[in-house]
Parts: sequence; C-alpha cells; structure tokens
Amino acid sequence: MSVKIEKQENSKVVLEFKIEKEKFHEALDEAFKKNSKHFKIQGFRAGKVPRNVVEKTYGEGVLYDEAFNIIAGKEYENAVEENNLEVVARPEVDIKEIGKDKDLEFTITVYVKPEVEIKDYKGLNIKKVSEEISEEDLQKELENVQSKNARIITLEDATVENKDLTVIDFEGFLDGVPFDGGKAEKYELEIGSGSFIPGFEEQLIGMKVGEEKDINSKFPEEYHSKELAGKDTIFKVKLHEIKRKELPNLDDEFAKDVSEFDTFEEYKKSVKERLIESRKKMAVAERENQVIEKLAEMVTITIPEPMIESQIDTTIQNFEANLSYQGINLEQYMQMINTDMEGLRGQFRENALKEIKTKLAMESVSKQEKFDASAEEIDSKIEELSTQYGQGDAASLKSNENARNYMQERIKEEKLLKFLVENAIEK
Repeated sequence: MSVKIEKQENSKVVLEFKIEKEKFHEALDEAFKKNSKHFKIQGFRAGKVPRNVVEKTYGEGVLYDEAFNIIAGKEYENAVEENNLEVVARPEVDIKEIGKDKDLEFTITVYVKPEVEIKDYKGLNIKKVSEEISEEDLQKELENVQSKNARIITLEDATVENKDLTVIDFEGFLDGVPFDGGKAEKYELEIGSGSFIPGFEEQLIGMKVGEEKDINSKFPEEYHSKELAGKDTIFKVKLHEIKRKELPNLDDEFAKDVSEFDTFEEYKKSVKERLIESRKKMAVAERENQVIEKLAEMVTITIPEPMIESQIDTTIQNFEANLSYQGINLEQYMQMINTDMEGLRGQFRENALKEIKTKLAMESVSKQEKFDASAEEIDSKIEELSTQYGQGDAASLKSNENARNYMQERIKEEKLLKFLVENAIEK
C-alpha cells in the first residue's frame, strides 16, 4: 500500500491511496463472509451460496462497496494518525480504479485544522476597566431590593401612571378588520415596561378603571409578522384594574425583613461589599473578553469553509437546545423572526468564524507557553466544581477520562487567560 499526501491552499489536503490487488482480494473475502447470509438464491441454503455464484447472479461488483469501506476506512485512519492530521470536516472520497484484478486507487480529500502561530501576544492593549462602585450604583441596588419587596395595592379611584400595573382587555384592528393574535382579556401590562408595541403603553396613562379607549399604534418595520410590519393599527382597550407598588421605607425594619442585619446601615454596608466583589469578578471577565478579542483579530489566515459550516452546526444545535428550555422549537423561532435555515445559518456565520479564530489563537499561545494541568490540579478542580454546583460524585469524576480531559482543558484556558491579562496593558 502506498499513500501520497498533497497539501493544498486553505488547509485542504488530498490523500492518494494505492492498494495492491492482493490486499483488495482479502477485503473482498471479508466482505463476503460478513454478508453471505444475506444472499438468497434458489437451490442453496441461506449462508451457503458460493461466492462465484453470488457474483454471477448479482454482478461482479456486488461486494465492491463493502470491501472498499473495509479497506479504505483502515488505511485512511492509519494515514491520518501517522501524519498527525487534525481533520475538521467530513472526508470526500473519489474512487479512481477498482476491480477484482486491479490495484485499488482512490483519493480522500479532507480539510485540516489551520496552522496558526500568534506572535506579540504579550503586552496587548486593552481599555482600562474600572472596579469602582459609585453611590449611584449602591442606591440603584437598594432600590431594586426595595421594589422586589413592595406591596401591590389595587386602586379604585385613580388614573394610570407610569410604572403602574394594569389589567386590560384589548383587540387590534387593521383597516377595520381584527387580526390574528391581536386580542386578549384580563391582560396584565406594566406601564413603561416596553413589552408592548411602541406608543401603546403611554396612551394608557390617564385612563380610569372601567374606561374604554381606542389606541392608535404603528407596528415596527422589522416586526416578525409581514402582515403587520410597519402598519398603522387601532386597539380597542378596556381598563379593568390599576395596581401600584407601595414601597417599604429603607430603614432598620426593612433591613431586618430582607437580611440577617438589625440596622439599615449594616445592611447597606454588606450590599456595598457584595457589589464590590461582584464588580471585581465582572472586571476580570471584561479584561478576559478584551484579550480574547485581540487574539482573534491576530488570526489572518483563511478558515476552511467546511470548518465554518461545522461550527455553525454546533452553534445551531446549542441554540436549539436553549430554545427547548423556553418551550420553543427551532421551526417556531424561524417563523417568529421571519427567516429560514439558510438565513439563520447566515446570522450565525460571523460569530462562528470568530469562535474558530479565537480557539486557534488561544491554542497557539497555550502551546508556546506550554500551559498544562497536573493530576493534582485536575483533582482539585473537580472537587471545587462538585462542591460549588452540588452535582456529581467527585470520586467517580476523578476516574472518568472524559471529565479529566475536560477539566484539563479548562485549567489550561484559565491559566492562559490569566497570563494574557497579567501581561496586557490597560489604557
């Protein structure tokens, strides 16, 4: 057997194979043994039909496909391993010559992971990230907690104000005709939430309980329904209830209700400390995102198309899984945003390309800096995450090869990002 490897542009590699006819004969024998029981010819018991009779009845090439798969699969795997090829897409096979008394000749075309060497990765310029917490940030957080602990009261003799919770009936009309999906009863809407089409919520302000009103609204130009996109409509609305939040006072009693502290000042101090800790973590993430962006920009080679398509496949699979948690399938989502699979793939393309470049760049730096994870570090990380998320048995995970490989890569990535950030220059 001989194999010739030709590396072409854009990470394309062509492997040319030539298998001696004797070896192909062996593959034909193996193919016949595997499939003999499937050949049924009158006068012979199942599995006892001679090979020459099978070939005469079904044609000489009846076993060629099976024999080719047997021999080509083995030779391809050997060639990939011996030449350290990191294949990133499904191989394309082209049989040049095949026959009982001929050498088997075929080519397999693959795309391999591009070779990337990132230089000057120390001293990356990134924007300065602030870790400061302002009094405004603290006050906003306190007000969020205050709002979550508000008492909702129903108002009888009042008019709708911004931030009120309203309960309404509505029905939408386009050119005087009701449209699908434009009707609801006892619908709860918070004024100012922006959850309805633009201009609708503001026109409820000033209404009284029991009042009916026609509201003129225009659907956004990019609305998912083509029938309604950019169209002027009228909604007939009836107001049933007005609810308003009654905020608790920010005092010692409030602190006792929402925390383990006896005074508001103690509680306020703890909230500030928590915000500072959270801000530090966010700052780390922001710096890491910046150095990742810089690395990806340093990858200037052409990424092979099959590699991009494969990454898009992965992205869509993950996206579809996330949609399922919301009770939506991919087909419904595409209808909602008025696109098809081709359009969806196009939307994910740029991000997929960026992810590939980021991964290649990070692998390059990691190899140059020789980042790795020791067995002790892997064990420690497994224990840390098992405790943090309360999932899985640490002992069994430590003996799981896939889990250890995952943790090894995670630790290497953490070391890499820490290294890049420490060597970056904030301006």
